[in-house]
Amino acid sequence: MSGLFPDGPPASDDLPPPPAGPGLFGEALPEAPVPAAEAAPYRVLARKYRPTSFNDMIGQEAMVRTLRNAFATGRVAHAFMLTGVRGVGKTTTARIIARALNCTGPDGTGGPTVDPCGVCPNCTAILADRHPDVTELDAASNNGIDEVRAIIEAVRFRPMQARVRVFILDEVHMLSKPAFNALLKTLEEPPPHVKFIFATTEVRKVPVTVLSRCQRFDLRRVSVAELAAHFAAIAVKERVTIAPEALTLIARAADGSVRDGLSLLDQAIAQAEPGTPIGAEAVVEMLGLADRAMVFDLFEALMAGRPAEVLAITDRAHVNGADFGVLLADLLDLVHSLARLKSVPALRDSAELPEAERSRGGALAERLTMVSLGRAWQMLLKGIGEVEAAPDRRAAGEMVLIRLCHVAELPPPAELVRRLTDSSAAAGPPPGGARLPPVGGGGARAVANGGTMPEPVADTAPRLASFPEVAALVAEQRDPILHAHLVHSVHLVRFAPPVIELRPEPTAPRDFAARLAAVLGQATGTRWTIALSAVAGEPTLAEQGTAADTARRTAAATHPLVRAILDAFPGARIEAVHDSRADAYGLIAAPVLGGEPESDGPEFAPVDAGFADGPPEDWET
Repeated sequence: MSGLFPDGPPASDDLPPPPAGPGLFGEALPEAPVPAAEAAPYRVLARKYRPTSFNDMIGQEAMVRTLRNAFATGRVAHAFMLTGVRGVGKTTTARIIARALNCTGPDGTGGPTVDPCGVCPNCTAILADRHPDVTELDAASNNGIDEVRAIIEAVRFRPMQARVRVFILDEVHMLSKPAFNALLKTLEEPPPHVKFIFATTEVRKVPVTVLSRCQRFDLRRVSVAELAAHFAAIAVKERVTIAPEALTLIARAADGSVRDGLSLLDQAIAQAEPGTPIGAEAVVEMLGLADRAMVFDLFEALMAGRPAEVLAITDRAHVNGADFGVLLADLLDLVHSLARLKSVPALRDSAELPEAERSRGGALAERLTMVSLGRAWQMLLKGIGEVEAAPDRRAAGEMVLIRLCHVAELPPPAELVRRLTDSSAAAGPPPGGARLPPVGGGGARAVANGGTMPEPVADTAPRLASFPEVAALVAEQRDPILHAHLVHSVHLVRFAPPVIELRPEPTAPRDFAARLAAVLGQATGTRWTIALSAVAGEPTLAEQGTAADTARRTAAATHPLVRAILDAFPGARIEAVHDSRADAYGLIAAPVLGGEPESDGPEFAPVDAGFADGPPEDWET
């Protein structure tokens, strides 16, 4: 009979819920299996191995030691400022401090301790991020004055469960200026039951008035060796086999950040087959890096000037997926390592350097000079910017390497100048009597001539022998506006001290002459007469200086030695030509009538000449 009772077994939806208590006769009910969908979700390594005590933190020994001493002596500050790059433990430290301040111990009678128990109600609630007296605020998204006013209002109330109320503001530099100002008074004199903990990656953006009210801790970057050892310990706990070279690559890519390194380690474990060891090749492919041995091969080919080999290596790197910006950055890092090995040979025995740097790097550092390493550094540094701005990164990167490959064949600039100087001296003076204006200061001239410069004689009343000296005296008297008009707006007609005849331009002020006479009279103790004229007069000092600079550049550009240098270094140009005899306006004073003519000095100091720093008897002649 159908309809009254179902023909088949009852559906699962029709069954009554299982009883909550024991069975009818007191027997225990069977435990229902937990569905797979309700299993605990996977926690990434950065959260799974997040430190819960100061003993778990790595690389921050100085901060931990200071906090231990502060808790031991009861000298705990009311506000902390934690700074450092991302992922070094700023927020983790803030949470540990919050637990340390409120821990009551397993028996509930303990006081503040730098080693929180982790089992008391306060510790467990703070670990679970659900304690009512510990407020964690992201200042990047809550940076207005209203949020700060809410904090100031909450400060008035005593804690509900904990010993002290703790306010943690992450990325505090994102607060607005009104928000910082509103927080100042409360931050300076908070109630005894309130502690502030700030964390920031941009401490320079935090106002000094806030920094002065906090105890500051700078969390340093964790070294590559410490990160690699930490990741190796985590790999053992995760039952993962990973090569030490792979761990070193991950630690180097983390750039001092523990969190970034753990994220990369998580990615490396996820991409490998279960039970398969993770090698350095897999990490290189994952990170888009160039193999370290290949970087050494590439740099050796560059320094040897072998462009065909360079392009062959970059072709293989491109096929393997290496980015040319990262490749240049790897070369830049290698140049830095070689420069350190060159400067401090004892680093070759350092355990912090990988074996490749100690063996191949040490041999390269012995062969190369600091000049060639410095030149490679500058070109690679500029090349990285070119690659980032170029539409074709590969083409831009290869052009940088080809250019570096050809430049590596050139001798150092000092050696090239020495050769050109020797060849010019052997060939005699250049035809036509072309001369380069003197380069260098009085030290080089003293080395060449063996003479001594007379000591200046102090004179309370300066003697002005030219109009440029008048302008220089006005500059010394701290009258910048008058000095600017003397340089740009005045034409000298006649200079016969104590009379100066000038033709001012319309831009000069009306009281220009009276002001100049007053300044000169006060500085020299002599009454000066400034006459205004309609005669054209000389060009302004600025115009004369520009003309003199153009003439010096032209003379330098036509000199055979300079031409040879410009031809040897394509793309080089004359930036400036300095004449030691020129004044601040680029002009050379005319010789005094009846006096001895001033020696022009040598066109160049000898290549092996030093500076005249010692007494005259030590100078070479």
